[in-house]
Amino acid sequence: MPIYNKLVRDRIPEIIEEEGKSCSTSILNDEQYLEELKNKSFEELEEYTYAATDADAIEELADVLEIIHVLAACHGSTFEQLEKVRQRKAKERGSFQEKIFLHEVKDN
Repeated sequence: MPIYNKLVRDRIPEIIEEEGKSCSTSILNDEQYLEELKNKSFEELEEYTYAATDADAIEELADVLEIIHVLAACHGSTFEQLEKVRQRKAKERGSFQEKIFLHEVKDN
């Protein structure tokens, strides 16, 4: 019997039961939930890093985006508000579209 001890999507227990299996779960408190969301974000980013195809990468990025939506809500924001912050920062500091790699900065 595999032991996971990790945050899963809401329908996973239902899907497991539909497969004729059983599982044990618990509901996290807010502090545990935020900690496990942070852990899940690292897990999903790692899966994206190892994606072998563009299609796999998009699947993993969708998981990362889901985590971002939920984390925004945990911090009292909406994805739309988060997007406005992203847009402001892109306007003020730029995006990452130009592929600039900074090697060093020297004092003049």
